[in-house]
Amino acid sequence: MQKHILVTNDDGILSAGLLALAQEMHKVGRVSVLAPERNWSGGGHVKTLDRALRVREYRLADGSTAFASDGAPSDCVALALLGYFKETFDLVVSGINYGANLGYDVTYSGTVTAAMEAVIMGVPGVAVSLEVPEGQIGDADYGPAARAAREVVERLIKNGLPAGILLNVNVPALPADQIKGYMMTRQGLRVYHNRLDERTDPRGRPYYWIGGDAPTGVPERGTDVGALAEGYISVTPLQLDLTAYRALSDLNTWGFPDYP
Repeated sequence: MQKHILVTNDDGILSAGLLALAQEMHKVGRVSVLAPERNWSGGGHVKTLDRALRVREYRLADGSTAFASDGAPSDCVALALLGYFKETFDLVVSGINYGANLGYDVTYSGTVTAAMEAVIMGVPGVAVSLEVPEGQIGDADYGPAARAAREVVERLIKNGLPAGILLNVNVPALPADQIKGYMMTRQGLRVYHNRLDERTDPRGRPYYWIGGDAPTGVPERGTDVGALAEGYISVTPLQLDLTAYRALSDLNTWGFPDYP
């Protein structure tokens, strides 16, 4: 039986990466698209509970029908899986993000947390991101990342994933014939160069921009950062259980009193 795949993203319904991903997923199964109306990059894992959500029909550049919500990426996944389409889904694929999601980025990324929302709801999730060279303006070539997404999804369908696991796929900014292959990786280390820019508005009130230079990475072999630096597609299994098990034994020595 053909698989039903939900395609979403955090760059917005009209992004070129979403279209490339949806077109490639049509080669794997039946596709429905529900994505945010606007760009939610850096929005993290958001669930809207304090207002109603709206959904509108869109027509993508290839003429296909898609739907957009005024909520966050994880809202889009929840809407779809909770019954907006009146059908069940076998898989959620999120992307293709404009820019890599490596290391600690996964906690900020709407692309990755959309896949997390799927896994929380019992459906396998895959997040796909394309590295973009610093200073690049305009859309990238999403072809290699779309193909990588399809190859990962085909193998996921064949082999399955344990409950509570999602896949974070990052594709280097290289032509297809220069990509060396796939590397199964762990999360690497991203170094952030944030700074606070304080300004004053015309009425004398302070306001703030959080900005800074683009993050850099430590290209250690075996990590997602290292894989991209070496020209490989990185596939990182992520788990929803964030418990630091190695720290539990230490915490048990802290001597907390009985309560009350």
